[in-house]
Amino acid sequence: MPPEIVNELWQLIPTVIYFVVGLVLFGFSIWLMERLTPFSLRKEIEEDQNVALGIVIGAALIGLAIILAAVIK
Repeated sequence: MPPEIVNELWQLIPTVIYFVVGLVLFGFSIWLMERLTPFSLRKEIEEDQNVALGIVIGAALIGLAIILAAVIK
């Protein structure tokens, strides 16, 4: 295999590791939000059609994703 391709494959390993770490942290934060709220987020958004809660949770997840991207980069 040419050395350029081997070098590119070695550079891919940290990217995959950062992706997995970011995904785990993002999933943990969603789990933590679910546990810290006194009500069920899933029930409020899906069954009760609480649009405002959906917007707030979505904004929180976008903010968290921006923070995680900055930390990992």
